[in-house]
Amino acid sequence: MQVEFLSVEKPSNVAVSAARTCYFPNGIVEPEKSEQWARKDDLLKGIFKGGHHTTLQHTNITMLLSGVSRHLIWRMLHGHPYYNSEQVSQRYARMKIENFVYPESADKSEWETFYAARFEEYGRLIDILYPDVEAVVPKFRRKDTGKKAQEMARYVLPVGMSAYLYHTVNIITLLRYIAVAKTMPEVRDEAIAFADLIAKRLIDLDASLEPLVRHAQESSPEFPSFDMTGLKDKLDVGTQKVKVHDVVGDARFEVNNNYADVLRYSQMLPDSGALGGFSTYIRLSLAADAQNQRHRRSPAVRPALEDGYKRSAYVPPIIAKNEEALALYNASITASYDFFEAQKEKLGFGEAVYALSNAHEIELVERNDFTSFHHKAQMRLCYNAQEEIFDTVYEQVRQLREMEVAGSEELLPPCATRFKMKIRPTCPEGDHFCGIKVWKLDFEDYKREI
Repeated sequence: MQVEFLSVEKPSNVAVSAARTCYFPNGIVEPEKSEQWARKDDLLKGIFKGGHHTTLQHTNITMLLSGVSRHLIWRMLHGHPYYNSEQVSQRYARMKIENFVYPESADKSEWETFYAARFEEYGRLIDILYPDVEAVVPKFRRKDTGKKAQEMARYVLPVGMSAYLYHTVNIITLLRYIAVAKTMPEVRDEAIAFADLIAKRLIDLDASLEPLVRHAQESSPEFPSFDMTGLKDKLDVGTQKVKVHDVVGDARFEVNNNYADVLRYSQMLPDSGALGGFSTYIRLSLAADAQNQRHRRSPAVRPALEDGYKRSAYVPPIIAKNEEALALYNASITASYDFFEAQKEKLGFGEAVYALSNAHEIELVERNDFTSFHHKAQMRLCYNAQEEIFDTVYEQVRQLREMEVAGSEELLPPCATRFKMKIRPTCPEGDHFCGIKVWKLDFEDYKREI
């Protein structure tokens, strides 16, 4: 694991100067004026302990991270709304065998054998699926066939696959990482190692932050429990993967340039859509939720995986249609579950979790306000969106329409929204146009080939 901070102004100088500016009658207190100020460290500790954390949010740290597992990113780095990330995509970049994370106390040779087998199956699936994918992608996008094939094959890869990324957060979020790492229900050893690196980097960057770091290290947060079984019984979920519930108000808003422009002015100019909302029970794969959670204004409760663990894996439709691919896929997923269950007896559930496949299905409960969900619907009803999330969001919108929620008919892909607003080009994807004039289709007729 590697963590590098890009150069930045001393956070303590910025925080203290910002705090002093609030009470200074002669203009802004610039950061350098607090460097040698005698009361600097006392004020910093005072505003921190008093919970006045806005001053610590003026400094954002951009980190270059590598060698961190996909599961740590899902569970901790992207499990909250206060970040921005750009990471290597398993959809568009072919993975490499050397990019796996190993549990600290594991027999590495056993895991090397396991990882090598799953990676070999990933490569074989790409080759098997290539003709099927080539047959359904538009002719002008045949160059993307390999990427689409690897997007489907990636489901057999374990979540122990590592990633590299840009990750930007403020000082308070870094301190929260340090505090909550020890509560992670999975990959806790890796989370603590990450937190230790962050703590060292922060103190090296700015010695005045050491008391704040120590406070975070000594705090006692608790990972929340959640009665998913009780909720499912209450909602009578049955075999449904998506169940909308607790609709508040309606989605009535005027879809105009505030919603259609790429700057999403609706996020800056809230309207009545922000006052209504709904919750959704969702079952989807770990791979799909890694994309789903990037919608940071769609917060969700993601319980500890051990609480609801069972063998349940997503199967992409294009794989289900190919007998050879399906046989290989099922064998790979079964091998992952067998290895995981054997390893959890040795290492515990939380450390063995690296062996679970991307296809492993989890359960969560998500909450959306209608203004934010309009943005999510545009992004995920696009035919270029990850297929599994497309299906999830389509079902959310379908259920809202079935409930006759006012405004739900406006929850459409970007091309349909732009067509309604007479914005050209109708498709904003440029060379990545899916090849289908979706804006001319009725919602009930949306159908994805891949």
